[in-house]
Amino acid sequence: MAEDGKWDRRSLFRGAAVVAGAAAAAPLLGKAATALADSGDADALFKAGEFEQAARAYEEILRKDPANLRAARQRGYVGLLSNRFADAEKYLKMAFDLAPDDKETNTLLGDCYIRQDKLALSAPHWQAAGESGYAKWFAAVSGEPYQVHGDIARVEWKQMDPTPLVEASVNGGPTKRFTFYTGAPNLSLRASVAKEAGLSPVVSEKTEFEGTIIWVHYGVLDSFKLGDIELRNVPVGWSATESGGDVGTDSDGMIGMWVFYHLLTTFDYAGRSLILRRRTPEVARKVRADAVRAGAKPLPLWLARDHNMHSLGSIAGSGLRVVGVNFGGFGETAAGLLGETAKRLRVRTDYDRPIETFAHSHPTVTYPCYPKEVRLGDAVAKEVYCETDPSHPVNVPWPHGTGIDTIGHFPHSFFKPYNATVDFTDMNLFIARGKAA
Repeated sequence: MAEDGKWDRRSLFRGAAVVAGAAAAAPLLGKAATALADSGDADALFKAGEFEQAARAYEEILRKDPANLRAARQRGYVGLLSNRFADAEKYLKMAFDLAPDDKETNTLLGDCYIRQDKLALSAPHWQAAGESGYAKWFAAVSGEPYQVHGDIARVEWKQMDPTPLVEASVNGGPTKRFTFYTGAPNLSLRASVAKEAGLSPVVSEKTEFEGTIIWVHYGVLDSFKLGDIELRNVPVGWSATESGGDVGTDSDGMIGMWVFYHLLTTFDYAGRSLILRRRTPEVARKVRADAVRAGAKPLPLWLARDHNMHSLGSIAGSGLRVVGVNFGGFGETAAGLLGETAKRLRVRTDYDRPIETFAHSHPTVTYPCYPKEVRLGDAVAKEVYCETDPSHPVNVPWPHGTGIDTIGHFPHSFFKPYNATVDFTDMNLFIARGKAA
């Protein structure tokens, strides 16, 4: 909330929890969605989340017009959403050959390579995309990044709210308290923790945060250990004031999506723990079998713009639609709705209780709302507290969003009665009630 006209730190992260991970809430409800899907228009199919149909439509365009840059780029994007790297590279390279300076193509190729730990290959594409900081950072990483040592770890949460905290060791030092948030990309540290670990930046950038000028530094961490799992040679970031002090002190750092997609992770909310596993085909098969025995049906998983998870869910009887999914972070809401979604779905909304907050680093006003039901697979919450941001666009295209219509997203609080396992190899999400086995 605003105090004396200023935005506090909690408001910033609370706002991020409302909207991060979902590019927008979609107007694709009822007949409108059917009409678009039946039109055969490739872009409309993509926006509606009909990705396989969109892929075929883009391929048909390319069959007739092999020089169609957008069709090649979007077809590669479809492959990247499901971590089908050979598929993604085939079409993104086609788009690159058509227009080597196209920033969107280079951004997608850069993302494609960092997901495969081919950081050196990603660097020139980040440079061409106008992301010189990323380019210098990834070019400076030598050897294999994110080396996984150990097979499994169960890491206890030291607290649940306002954000989960776990303990981890940095470069072999004493344990520190880290929050985690899959709506953020890389592993990040407090400036004082980075200094204690002996880190030196390979690139630094000046920016503004909450009206204050800060420096954002990027480097490489030798070791990050969570229980019995250790990651070595990890790209890491940290922020400092102009005098070199800490920007925030709520935790010693934040674990982002790039760490989690190198592991097979269960976010065990009901058991208040993280279960981290080395990702192998055998382990994936066992986890899948265990999840099915626990009653969890596999949900599709898509990863957009390097850290935005999506699956299929429903809000207030919308039917299955693409939704954002986030674990960790701040927030009391069970779901976030954007744009006209709450109004179109006739969700009860308290417009007389405005909440001043932030969305993607910009001030905005959200309102409490209470859908009759929010559902992600068999995980259901009824008449729960949610928030809607009517001023947020229902679809945010490149360069700031994913270009996918969604009806909203499911954050931290929704998952408290459940455990959720995320498999970035087979691209499935499993949600089961109660503690993980």
